[in-house]
Amino acid sequence: MLLKRWDDIPDFMRCDEIKEYYDILAKKKFQLILKRLFDIVVACILFVILAIPMLIIAIVIKVDSPGPVFYRQERVTAYGKTFRIHKFRTMVDDADRLGSTVTVKDDKRITKVGATIRRIRLDEIPQLLDVLSGNMSIVGTRPEVPKYVKQYTNKMYATLLLPAGITSEASIQYKDEDTLLKSAKDVDKIYIDKILPVKMQYNLDSLKNFSIGKDIITMFKTVGVVLR
Repeated sequence: MLLKRWDDIPDFMRCDEIKEYYDILAKKKFQLILKRLFDIVVACILFVILAIPMLIIAIVIKVDSPGPVFYRQERVTAYGKTFRIHKFRTMVDDADRLGSTVTVKDDKRITKVGATIRRIRLDEIPQLLDVLSGNMSIVGTRPEVPKYVKQYTNKMYATLLLPAGITSEASIQYKDEDTLLKSAKDVDKIYIDKILPVKMQYNLDSLKNFSIGKDIITMFKTVGVVLR
């Protein structure tokens, strides 16, 4: 996981607000290499441990409701690259056409099995595939859909200096995001105006203080939150 040369990053990211974060990461190139090695090792170990549970979940999803096992949605990762994320499907097929891209608590699109899978975050497991492909990391800013990335300020684009992540400090702090949005009349507007800026500040702080040690701590904090 190497940082691109400043002159090689996309034009929309070459600004003073991002240069501050770029310079910090440029001094931590060895840590970035360790981060990629850490991602590969952890993803491989988890695949071995979770292979049978993943198979069982896939079967249950197919039995519970019509549609594919995986939910594939376009997301944005490092340097603005788009990719199709892997998640276990927890909603009815074509859910994106039936409502907001943000899911709220007790969303009618969520299937019976999907509600259980989401509650204990099992829908995130297939993202290990995205980690191995290099599109994601174990720890990093959660990948947003393109329409939300278009709402970023110049400073927020700094989070695209590194691959998106399965978990982050922002994910831990906003683990009940769907509950916060439940009563919102305009889910997208509330998310963009109220929640996204706060989450991004967590992400920017994590970027500024990045170290492989802090990534490991965040990973174990996430496990603790899920178990509770």
